[in-house]
Amino acid sequence: MSPKSSRKFTDEQIVAILQEHQGGVTARAVIRRHGIALDTFYRWKRKYSGVSKAELQRLKALEDENRRLKRMVADQALNIQVLKDALGKEW
Repeated sequence: MSPKSSRKFTDEQIVAILQEHQGGVTARAVIRRHGIALDTFYRWKRKYSGVSKAELQRLKALEDENRRLKRMVADQALNIQVLKDALGKEW
């Protein structure tokens, strides 16, 4: 099972929870309401502090594009290696 598939909260939900805390709700009330550990809350706060939902969506889009481009580079490298092997020891 991948780490993301076992997650209870999406990134958007995490940002909303943190914004709730920034709105004046105490950390203790937030963690009780959402059933998270205090350590988890502060880890999220370190990771997502100052991130808006729009920035989070942009970051996700960039990560997806980066993943796609990395796959393209890997495919091209594989194609080059196959061609080199087919041509023999000339390379």
